[in-house]
Amino acid sequence: MIESLNDHPEGIVFLLWGSYAQKKSQLITNLRHRILKAPHPSPLSAARGFLGCRHFSKANQLLHEMGRGEIDWALDEKVS
Repeated sequence: MIESLNDHPEGIVFLLWGSYAQKKSQLITNLRHRILKAPHPSPLSAARGFLGCRHFSKANQLLHEMGRGEIDWALDEKVS
C-alpha cells in the first residue's frame, strides 16, 4: 500500500505513529511527500511524545504548503 501511495504524483503527508509504522518510512522515497513521526497514541505510550506533537495541525500546514486542501479532523459529536 505505501509503495503504491509513494508513486502518487501529488504530495502526501504520511503520519507514522509507533515504531512499526516508522520503519515503513524507508518505502517513502518521493520527495513530494512529507513524513511526520510520533510514538503510537495508545494509552501506554501517548504521554511519551504523541500528546502535544500537533500532528494534525502540522499535517494541515504541510497540505496548505503543497496547495492541497486541509483536513477537518474534528469528530462528529455523536461519536462516543
